[in-house]
Amino acid sequence: MSDLPTLTLYTRAGCHLCEQAEAGLQALAYRYTPVDVSGNAELEAWYGHDVPVLALGERVLLKGVLGRGRLSNLKVQLLREARAGTPGG
Repeated sequence: MSDLPTLTLYTRAGCHLCEQAEAGLQALAYRYTPVDVSGNAELEAWYGHDVPVLALGERVLLKGVLGRGRLSNLKVQLLREARAGTPGG
């Protein structure tokens, strides 16, 4: 899906929700970069209590439980935005 942007997945080692989010992203062919917030004071302050957090640049798309349904809905939204050329809807 070349229309999909590369997202950032903020995670923490040992986080089972983060592992589930990664599995869902991979299953749905998302392009993403995982970033571990551990040991980074700024990232911990922004995302530490909410991981996993899926973001597009500064825009937080989803956080918490990122199940297949939520990820599928987001994928449809992102594809629509890419085709319309307007982030955010």
